[in-house]
Amino acid sequence: MDTSSIRVLLVDDNELWRRFASTTLRKQAELQVIGEATDGLQAVQQAQELLPDLILLDIGLPTLNGIEAARRIRKVSPTSKILFLTENRSTDIAEEALSTGAGGYVVKSDAGSELLPAIEAVLHGEQFVSAGLKDRNSIDNDRALREKVVASSRFQSVERHELRLYADDTAFVDGFAQSIEATLENRNAIVVIVTESHRANLLQKLRADGVDVESAVDRRLLILLDLADSLSIVAVDAATDANRCAGIPQVIVEAVRTAKDGHRHVAVG
Repeated sequence: MDTSSIRVLLVDDNELWRRFASTTLRKQAELQVIGEATDGLQAVQQAQELLPDLILLDIGLPTLNGIEAARRIRKVSPTSKILFLTENRSTDIAEEALSTGAGGYVVKSDAGSELLPAIEAVLHGEQFVSAGLKDRNSIDNDRALREKVVASSRFQSVERHELRLYADDTAFVDGFAQSIEATLENRNAIVVIVTESHRANLLQKLRADGVDVESAVDRRLLILLDLADSLSIVAVDAATDANRCAGIPQVIVEAVRTAKDGHRHVAVG
């Protein structure tokens, strides 16, 4: 396929998500958004009419769900590649979605960092399954291949300021906990800035997942800050220049310095 101009159809009944996806894609010269659909039947009709190269497809659609829409799309536009973009984290649902012939499955809360690498993988005929999907062992998603795709993606932004949107507090806690766990597993530090209630729920979730929270806190790998006390925080490069640390809590500055000494990274969320 000539990747100089990839024609993309967006399918999602949530206007905010269509806007996010459209804005993300339009920043890439190779990607051209040629249409948007808000329900499954409309998606099938537009796929047949437009014959897009790539379809970003939600699952929870009105009229016709995304999985059934994908099956019909395969018949009317067999050359279109399909990438599911959904908040559904069920492994069973993911397996059923991929069984339609779709090339990828991205959890919306991870779309800020995964959408472009997923598109890259799918366009090259490789399968991409979101890191935010629980219990992925039964899904063929070789981790080394996935990391290679993410690292080499020509669509991948060099910036790491990610936007994640959550449907409700439960999705927020689950998604944020997974990010924390992934950061700690890689022996990196993370600064968590949340409300008091969210902090309590996060700690409960982390402990339930087997994370040694106390040890992570003692080793300065997990730093918990209250949102109300941290509104003055500004972005900082991994700096040791005191002039660039004005307005930033000392605990974050120390975390950056500790991480730099240990060749680690610091995530702030």
